Amino acid sequence: MRRLVPTLALALVLALPLGACGLKPMYAGGTGGAIAQGLSAIDVSEMPGRAGWLMHSALVDKLGSGQRTGPARYRLDVRLDDKLEGLGLLSDDTVTRERRTLRARYQLVDLATGAIVLDETVGLDAGIDVVSSEYATIAAENTALENLAKEVADRIVTRIALKLRTLDEAAR
Repeated sequence: MRRLVPTLALALVLALPLGACGLKPMYAGGTGGAIAQGLSAIDVSEMPGRAGWLMHSALVDKLGSGQRTGPARYRLDVRLDDKLEGLGLLSDDTVTRERRTLRARYQLVDLATGAIVLDETVGLDAGIDVVSSEYATIAAENTALENLAKEVADRIVTRIALKLRTLDEAAR
């Protein structure tokens, strides 16, 4: 018991500066918060192909654009580059390993002014084992594309949220 009191006092003293560290929750206020409202006010432009469909769906889900009640304030334009290339070769020129790369160049456009608020590129890749079953290889390629689209969409939304927070703080 004698050791517990000094330990608790030390923990309390060390915890006091944390309140003044400047950290602010990104999504304070839940769906009614400034960042969540800003994200839901983004229209996502259509993208061609299977990768485009997957990316568009992931972005709309993560941004919450489907639950928007008012008009859009921003438009998100995304150009995708999806590549699938063979890496490992056997002596008979058979591919044993593939790499799927998904890169996205995106621009966040303010619809009121036409100004580009954010212009960046993000990309990821995934390794795929080529096995004797063609079906299994195609399934692995498709799964890799689905996972890459979700992860790239996550990174895009995180970066947009950070930019919206910066804009919100500058407006105050």
